[in-house]
Amino acid sequence: MTLQETLELHVKAAIKALFQSEIESVEFQATRKEFAGDITVVVFPMLRVVKGNPAVIGEQVGQYLLDNVELVKGFNVVKGFLNIEINDSYYLNFFQSVKDKTNYGFVEHKDDKAVMVEYSSPNTNKPLHLGHVRNVLLGYSVAEILKASGKKVYKTQIINDRGIHICKSMLAYKKFGEGEVPSKTLKGDKLVGNYYVKFDQEYKAEIAELVTQGQSEEDAKKNAPLLLEAQEMLIKWEAGDEEVVALWKKMNQWVYDGFEVTYKNIGVDFDTYYYESDTYLLGKEFVAEGLKTGVFFKKEDGSVWCDLTEDGLDEKIVLRSDGTAVYMTQDIGTAIQRIKDYPDVGGMVYTVGNEQDYHFKVLFLILKKLGFDWAKNLFHLSYGMVDLPSGKMKSREGTVVDADDLIQEMADTAEEISKDLGKLEEYNEDEKKALYKTIGLGALKYYILKVDPKKRILFDPKESIDFQGNTGPFIQYTYARIQSILRKADADNIASTSVNDTIVMHNKEKQLIKQLELFPEIIQNAAEQHSPALIANYTYDLVKEFNSFYQNVSIFGADLEVEKSFRVELSRLVSQTVKNAFQVLGIKVPERM
Repeated sequence: MTLQETLELHVKAAIKALFQSEIESVEFQATRKEFAGDITVVVFPMLRVVKGNPAVIGEQVGQYLLDNVELVKGFNVVKGFLNIEINDSYYLNFFQSVKDKTNYGFVEHKDDKAVMVEYSSPNTNKPLHLGHVRNVLLGYSVAEILKASGKKVYKTQIINDRGIHICKSMLAYKKFGEGEVPSKTLKGDKLVGNYYVKFDQEYKAEIAELVTQGQSEEDAKKNAPLLLEAQEMLIKWEAGDEEVVALWKKMNQWVYDGFEVTYKNIGVDFDTYYYESDTYLLGKEFVAEGLKTGVFFKKEDGSVWCDLTEDGLDEKIVLRSDGTAVYMTQDIGTAIQRIKDYPDVGGMVYTVGNEQDYHFKVLFLILKKLGFDWAKNLFHLSYGMVDLPSGKMKSREGTVVDADDLIQEMADTAEEISKDLGKLEEYNEDEKKALYKTIGLGALKYYILKVDPKKRILFDPKESIDFQGNTGPFIQYTYARIQSILRKADADNIASTSVNDTIVMHNKEKQLIKQLELFPEIIQNAAEQHSPALIANYTYDLVKEFNSFYQNVSIFGADLEVEKSFRVELSRLVSQTVKNAFQVLGIKVPERM
């Protein structure tokens, strides 16, 4: 039972004993630094049940707690806020109970129903770029946070491997590729992406030529021979043309191989894959069922729609008049197929940019109308775009920031800054290279994940790799500093001992334990809100608290051996908590920096 849960029981008992009344809940908040106390009870909400002056009520409740609750050692009241001081023994006992837990903050599986988290879901006509990076980092981290909170999780993606955009790359390769294949210096996804850009260049040239011949720009865009050829190629693909399908399979495999290298470099993984080429016809049978039950209706032209106007939305098409499926039809079918494939899944998280907010409102509502109970547990992890100081990225114009290039740039920037700091003399070249990547990736991931997912990000690589402030490298450096402390403790043979009441805690030690105590609750809150930012910013606050402790309390200069051991073990728990927090963010921590 947490401190808040314990105190809530006692405050409720106080209200019943003092005022013969019952309150449903107790509102707590952190005690402001200018007042004595460890936790604050807000009295004002009690006035709905208990009539009187809030300051007087606070005094009465505080005195009751002091007289009847062993863990309370003092209190003060500021207007309607009851600030409670907690006995040091509570914090020492808490510390003793968790100090040896390597999985501190994590919960073993406690739920029979699993959650499926979808992220990445790229097109196979280009390499992964900075926008995908935010997607995969968010999705992967939310999956890891859900696992840490006690959920069983499946990580998945749906790969958009069909459609006109895929045919554009294929056609450009067929016309201009001259047999080029991936190599050590050119990954397959980049090769295919180059031909997507090439198509756009040639297409624009054809439009310009048609305009000079007297066509309007709008007509020229429709009539450009290259586009007409791409459309014809798509028709052939859907008809199963052997030559087109063979080229499609070959080029897609190049892209898949390239994606795997990027995923490995960035440190994310998946449990299962879905492919649009397999799923784009799914959902049609459920549309037929929905027509029978009145979920859908058919218009005069034969197209099928869902009327969502009573729900504050609009009418949504689910089948065209020619009977072909739209994206919504596919997404309906894919969701249902996933539950069939994984019957223990009770909910899904879709990591998709905020431009698709409306699409997912409609999808979730239709699935509910179709009668699927699990549809109430669907969540759209909506996120804002990532911009660079140079402006917006455009794939077809080749102005995107390639994910592999970004990862390398982060490592290079980490190397440049680390060399300037001059702290790696004892490392060999391989160790330095590995450390630069750890720092660079840590900087990238933390910079992106510390921001609320809904907010747009302006990403500056140099700003993210700073060894001061709210950055990944600052936290990594503090972790490495603690490892140095622990190595010295081992060298000095400082043994781990049980803490006891002979220890008189310094206020900085108490503040650090109070921060540590929050971690399990932060994990649960982050899981509930699907927000890695809560973990990231908690970790920064923990590290700041540790650095304040480190600057004000001598670890090895303690008078008593038990105090020295306590401070070493407190440092150890901080480092373990940082490691656990960064683990769910997908960030590694270095033993030395």
